[in-house]
Amino acid sequence: MSIACAAYPELVFDNPRTALRGTAVGLAGAAALGIGYASLIERNAFTLREVTMPVLEPGSSTLRVLHLSDLHMMPGQKLKQNWLRELDRLEPDLVVNTGDNLSHQRAVPAVVQSLSGLLSRPGLFVFGSNDYFAPKPKNPFKYFRKEHKRTFGEPLPWQDLRAAFTERGWLDVTHTRRELEVAGVRIATAGVDDPHLKRDRYDTIAGTPNPMANLKLGITHSPEPRVLDRFADDGYDLVLAGHTHGGQLCLPLYGALVTNCQLDRSRVKGPSRWGAHMQLHVSAGIGTSPYAPARFCCRPEATLLTLVPTPDKGPKQGVQPGVSRSSAVVR
Repeated sequence: MSIACAAYPELVFDNPRTALRGTAVGLAGAAALGIGYASLIERNAFTLREVTMPVLEPGSSTLRVLHLSDLHMMPGQKLKQNWLRELDRLEPDLVVNTGDNLSHQRAVPAVVQSLSGLLSRPGLFVFGSNDYFAPKPKNPFKYFRKEHKRTFGEPLPWQDLRAAFTERGWLDVTHTRRELEVAGVRIATAGVDDPHLKRDRYDTIAGTPNPMANLKLGITHSPEPRVLDRFADDGYDLVLAGHTHGGQLCLPLYGALVTNCQLDRSRVKGPSRWGAHMQLHVSAGIGTSPYAPARFCCRPEATLLTLVPTPDKGPKQGVQPGVSRSSAVVR
């Protein structure tokens, strides 16, 4: 029995096993190419995403916020470190870091040096699980279960990183309510510790933020719905989060396979609305775990948010989520 290839009729396989073997070899080759692209190319294809979000009180000045998340820094990652240094050229009014900066015991100097220019600008931060604990090898299929047993590595020097950030002027908003004025915009902000570790204690910051503020800003590492609901109920305009890596491994026309939290896949990265009045921005992040060093259809990113006033007329629930675009080069 012979099997002819429809695309190339001159090719004839004398045995079905030969045809199957050829198909298997082809699929294995395609998989190898995909893994190589995801781990060697896209993982290092750092992108600046630009998003405009109408969240400020009418009449407010425009505010440019650089949202950083999930650096997962290793000491030898020079390409990532050099790219991060270039972000200071954007001259943001405010920097917000939503955690998971570390992946190694000796990564604090690399993080601080990479963010050196940005640390001279106003900044806010909370930490994530990979600021507190080093990553460990995991069964990747665990991520397909919303609830699974957490495993943690050795403790990381998060106290040193916190000291470095605060000494340069960034504000730790973990379980703290703060007010500041940046570029003529009055901001009422609050944050929680990492909900992924169930360390969030929202009751410590509960309550309506200052109604006189031009922006009510919530900050969390993992965008768990239980925390987002509390921010929304208290009247916050915008919440910034990270943690999801945008799904990290995505499929064309389908998107993220998992979110690694209770958040639905439609909000795994970028701007979206949460409830009637609040908007959410989830960063796809800049790094990956050293035990899963690959990204597919989900480039590593930082986001420059241009916050603008909401329309003077109509309730905020009529405001559309932010519009985004991305570019591979910091301009």
